[in-house]
Amino acid sequence: MARKVPEIAATSLADIAFMLLIFFLVTTTMDVDSGLERRLPQWQEEKIEDDTQIKERNVFVVLVNRNNDLLVENEYARIEDLRERAKLFMANPYNEENLPEKEIKEVPFFGSVEVTKGVISLRNDLDTKYGTYIAVQNELVAAINELREELAKAKFKKSYSNLQKDEQKAIRTIYPSRISEAEPKGKNYE
Repeated sequence: MARKVPEIAATSLADIAFMLLIFFLVTTTMDVDSGLERRLPQWQEEKIEDDTQIKERNVFVVLVNRNNDLLVENEYARIEDLRERAKLFMANPYNEENLPEKEIKEVPFFGSVEVTKGVISLRNDLDTKYGTYIAVQNELVAAINELREELAKAKFKKSYSNLQKDEQKAIRTIYPSRISEAEPKGKNYE
C-alpha cells in the first residue's frame, strides 16, 4: 500500500510572503544622498554684473588641480593660508591697486561706506579629491564669515549671529558673499 503525502495548504503562503516583504521594507534603512549643505542667498531682483564686465583686479582666482595643489592668484599656496589671503582681498583695508575696487554705498547703521566689488572665483579639476574641494570651499566661506564677525563686534559689540536681521543685512552689504564656483575642468592646472 502506497502512502499518500499530505498536501501543504498554500492559501496562506502569499499572505506570509507579503507580511515578510512589509517587515523587511519597514526595518531596512535606505542610503540617502546627502550632498553639500549650502544656504543660498534669497533671490533679489537686481542687475548683476556680467562676467565680462568684472575687472581682473576684482577677481580672486583660486584653482585646485588633480594633484590637489592650490593655485591662488597664479601662485602655489597652502590651504592653511587661504583664509587670510581671501580676507585681505575682500577687505582691501588700504585700497591697494592690486586688490578689488570699492564703491561708496549708503548702508543703514554705517552711513556712507566703501563696499568691495571683489569676487572669489573657485575652479577645480575633475579629479580633485572631494576632501580638498570641501576644505578650500570652507576656508573661503570662513574668510567672509570672519570679516562679518569682526565688523559686527567692532560696530555693535556683539557676535554677528546675535544681531538683528537688519543689522546682519547691513554687514552683508559691506561684506557680500560672492563666491563663484566655475564648472570643473578636465585638465590639469599645472
